[in-house]
Amino acid sequence: MHCPGTRRPKALRTLSYPPRRRGAVPAAKVLSPLLGWGDADLVYVTYGKIWFPLFLAFTVCAFVIYKQRRPGLWETWVWRVALTGYVLACAGVFVDYWTQWTGNYNVLFEVGWIVIVPTLLLTMVGSTVLGITLLVRGSAPRLPALLLALVIPLAWLILLATSLGNAVLPVMFAFGILGRRLASGSAVAGTLTPSEASAR
Repeated sequence: MHCPGTRRPKALRTLSYPPRRRGAVPAAKVLSPLLGWGDADLVYVTYGKIWFPLFLAFTVCAFVIYKQRRPGLWETWVWRVALTGYVLACAGVFVDYWTQWTGNYNVLFEVGWIVIVPTLLLTMVGSTVLGITLLVRGSAPRLPALLLALVIPLAWLILLATSLGNAVLPVMFAFGILGRRLASGSAVAGTLTPSEASAR
């Protein structure tokens, strides 16, 4: 119990939201060997390090898809905005997690947050407009374009149950699908064929 007029610890404020509490309490018991080896902040920055390689992978994939497409003027600018958001997100995630090695946050964690907050907005809006543009241009497969177009409502649903970093999962899945399709040699509508790409 906390004293009136004082703030409850963040963990208690988070668990006061019923949907989170229903899943978090049983999950904490099951996952205690993975999560209970250190204080909460140390566990957070340690496992959070996985985000940078994931962000880097979908950003590289986005650049490859962009380079393979034949975008018009509008689509070119939409790609530039989205890619700028992705690169800044990579920088913010790197600073947030890869500069923290103990449970005591240093000043770079704050710098990372200063980068991440506007970058998340740029990523969400840029991805949404990119998805809508790809849908209008008839990009195939449709699922990645649909995931990008719906990134804001999907992020809102994701944030009801989990943390901020997971809001970018629709973008990651969209570029994962497109990247896998390109890697397997399947055509992606609006992209160059392998022979055209090698001639570039």
